Amino acid sequence: MPSAGLLLCTDPLRPTRPDPHFAPQAAAARRSGAQVALVDHDALLAGDAEEAVRRVPQGFGAAWYRGWMMPVASYAALETALARRGTYLCTTTPMYRAAHELPHWYGTFATTTPPSAYAACAPHRPPTPGALAALTAALPNGPGIVKDYVKSRKHAWDEACYLPDLTDTAAVHQVVSRFVELQGDDLAGGLVLRAFEPFDAAAGEARVWWLDGTPVLTTPHPDTPHLHPAPPLDALRPLVRALPCRFLTTDLARRTTDGAWRVIEVGDGQVSDIPAGTDPARLLAALLGS
Repeated sequence: MPSAGLLLCTDPLRPTRPDPHFAPQAAAARRSGAQVALVDHDALLAGDAEEAVRRVPQGFGAAWYRGWMMPVASYAALETALARRGTYLCTTTPMYRAAHELPHWYGTFATTTPPSAYAACAPHRPPTPGALAALTAALPNGPGIVKDYVKSRKHAWDEACYLPDLTDTAAVHQVVSRFVELQGDDLAGGLVLRAFEPFDAAAGEARVWWLDGTPVLTTPHPDTPHLHPAPPLDALRPLVRALPCRFLTTDLARRTTDGAWRVIEVGDGQVSDIPAGTDPARLLAALLGS
């Protein structure tokens, strides 16, 4: 019998069932003999954590969450509400923060990821040009990108992501301001400016799933599920073990200038998406048996 249960997001239209996006994981977990319970993600984001966990049975025990992203404050509220019902998340709030927000993982992975500078930023309030110049001064000259502590707007590349010249403060301010505008209330934590490094798009990105410092699965990135790169992992093992998080993902891509594999993103494994076409059973077997 698995030693931990699984918490999944409800279907907003049929709240007694898992969200269709996570239904294959529910089926795989039940086939393994694990308990499955549902969390109302919409209620959680609305600030009603007690309603969000209403369908989790009392005394559910140790559990992993597999669902949509949420702010750290919402995760903390989820953890507290579950504990009142006798359910204990295997990823604590400090663990979630460590892998979910770039300022908390960047120092550990700094030698393996593009140079970055970051600062807190409230929604709807982009930094002044002077504040942005102070951030870019810490980065190499050349192009860059802007993101918040969790996500970029790479699908609005020219408008709200790519910075052609980090020394052009006026242009940087224009793109960053548009990014902040488009993120709206969803801006997570603050702003991150990162040096741009060219990667081999034909090879794709790899998503490596780590549990207790061990890589248990390597998948494609969800954006390119047809590409299956297999990066070397030996150099990453001590870094992953140094981060205070039990379950995390690293997205890796090969830099075209020298062939080095670089960490594009680190994420909490509970809210990292499994790419289409990947059987979740192998990942869940490792997770639920831990």
